[in-house]
Amino acid sequence: MLKNSRDGIHPEKEGEIGPLKQIADLQAQGHPLAYVGDVVGTGSSRKSATNSLLWFMGEDIPHVPNIKSGGVCIGDKIAPIFFNTMEDSGALPLEMDVTGLNTGDVIDIYPREGRVTQSGTDTVLSTFGLKTPVILDEVRAGGRIPLIIGRGLTSKARVALGRDASVADTFRLPDEPNGTPAGYTLAQKMVGQACGVSGVVPGQYCEPAMTTVGSQDTTGPMTRDELKSLACLGFSADLVMQSFCHTAAYPKPVDVVTHHTLPDFIRTRGGVSLRPGDGIIHSWLNRMLIPDTVGTGGDSHTRFPIGISFPAGSGLVAFAGATGVMPLDMPESVLVRFAGEMQPGVTLRDLVQAIPYTAEKMGLLTVAKQGKKNIFSGKILEIEGLPQLKCEQAFELSDASAERSAAGCTIKLDEDPIKEYLQSNVVMLKWMIAEGYGDARTLERRIARMDEWLANPVLLEADSGADYAAVIDINLADIKEPILALPNDPDASATLSDVAGEHIDEVFIGSCMTNIGHFRAAGKLLKEFGAPVPTRLWVCPPTKMDEAQLTSEGYYSIFGTAGARTEMPGCSLCMGNQARVAPKSTVVSTSTRNFPNRLGQGANVYLASAELAAVASILGRLPTADEYRDYMKGVDSTAADTYRYLNFDELPDFVERADSVEISSEMKEAAHRLQCGGN
Repeated sequence: MLKNSRDGIHPEKEGEIGPLKQIADLQAQGHPLAYVGDVVGTGSSRKSATNSLLWFMGEDIPHVPNIKSGGVCIGDKIAPIFFNTMEDSGALPLEMDVTGLNTGDVIDIYPREGRVTQSGTDTVLSTFGLKTPVILDEVRAGGRIPLIIGRGLTSKARVALGRDASVADTFRLPDEPNGTPAGYTLAQKMVGQACGVSGVVPGQYCEPAMTTVGSQDTTGPMTRDELKSLACLGFSADLVMQSFCHTAAYPKPVDVVTHHTLPDFIRTRGGVSLRPGDGIIHSWLNRMLIPDTVGTGGDSHTRFPIGISFPAGSGLVAFAGATGVMPLDMPESVLVRFAGEMQPGVTLRDLVQAIPYTAEKMGLLTVAKQGKKNIFSGKILEIEGLPQLKCEQAFELSDASAERSAAGCTIKLDEDPIKEYLQSNVVMLKWMIAEGYGDARTLERRIARMDEWLANPVLLEADSGADYAAVIDINLADIKEPILALPNDPDASATLSDVAGEHIDEVFIGSCMTNIGHFRAAGKLLKEFGAPVPTRLWVCPPTKMDEAQLTSEGYYSIFGTAGARTEMPGCSLCMGNQARVAPKSTVVSTSTRNFPNRLGQGANVYLASAELAAVASILGRLPTADEYRDYMKGVDSTAADTYRYLNFDELPDFVERADSVEISSEMKEAAHRLQCGGN
């Protein structure tokens, strides 16, 4: 916790042990501690982060060891997942201007009045509004989930006693929306469909059905504990999947135990468990999606390319898996519209960075943490103008919505790429059954749901009268060269010309932001070079299927000639707490984020496309825009071959195994009922 020095923070051991003595000295003054920061919990989905904070700033729960509740967390901006996880833990998260608050200040907080004063005085240091009036009940109940359960039980008890079901005289209830909007956005329609209505509006409380739920291995043990506390013996969500992508490559002893015990826990409740070494959660979970449905996952990058996901902490993921619904205060939406044609050498990763680059120019985003503006924070990013993207490509855009601190993301795609994706995925899921993955019944039911959609492919669309918090228009013709994220903030952007010549020590090509096309492109550039590169090059494909296909096509031989360090499919360097780059090195990475010290202590990390990363690995520096274009001519000329994706229905080994699997009539009927119900 706070292991790295910053203004007012003095860790015990830089990069390893946080400011424990400083915290103890503040606690000794006799006041409860509040955590205050400019930007808090960016992208974090870790319940452990909340637990760490509450360990020092929360309150003991009687008769419950090693867990605390309560506490206050204040930020100018609090990342949506972290905010929600604090709610789930019974803490009081508050967003306000924090420029008047400093370490060691003694303050009084008036939650109902919305003001913070210097203790014992009327001097107002900041003001705020509650995200929802219900949050005060959440604190009193010890968390959002206990409140939901308690409210439901109270309503049932009233009915049993011959009274009405209303609990308005006992609990604070969410505000009801005023009137009907002129139109709904795509996200509002998706969530509405999951609630059995035509749409929901921003600020409206709802409990959408969870069609797909993902859990990964660093949060999985906590999700398991939460499921036990809910007495969950079987999942109500249609599909729950567990992965092992974060710890498989470099497991600690506790991880090895998790690898052996968690799969059975998930499967015996009707979930699907992957295996260590299979690869990244998102690359698998995306292939299990049903269009226009809603889900969640215990990883901040659970951002569906079709449908919508609202990533969450382990407690809410467990609740969603166990009950089949998730509490949601519907966020506002920001529309990003692309138009025009992509220019030679420009990649989708450049379009990813074009979003914050353009928002900053429009005054909707600032890089500085103090007084930070971020139009995307806590909102849904809705993307239009790229309807023919393959679903694998679309995920590159939706995935990066986590770095915008967005609550979720939708991408408007045409039917054809979604049909192609689902036809491939049906074969992959049948192959999984043939390979002994379980729960087989859950996989069968999901296959049948995909077949149902393919037989009647209907997609939701935003209404013309839909309202957005902001609209950002990006003309592809204006993007003539790569756009990078600067060290060490994914919001900070620059064109390649602005940073050309920067010396590069290490290059990482991997993470959930990559797909097989990126590795082919990098491989072709490295093959042309034909010698060991002057940088330390890391290569890590997202799944074992990508690894096998790249090996069969000869790319692993090319990576070997280049002197690359090839990693087990999974998260690798992107995790930041296992393999690391050298301290104070300068890095080009295709990973999701580049927060200070994440990839290596004191490292300066640029985020860029796999293509630019490969060129940087060859040159040992960032190229000029003209140099980059020269390298990319060969890639662009073979684009049809390079950017082929894993269509399993065209791979004989997968088709042969899939042909041995029959879907039971019971699962077909169950899928039909679910698909007709829209959940």
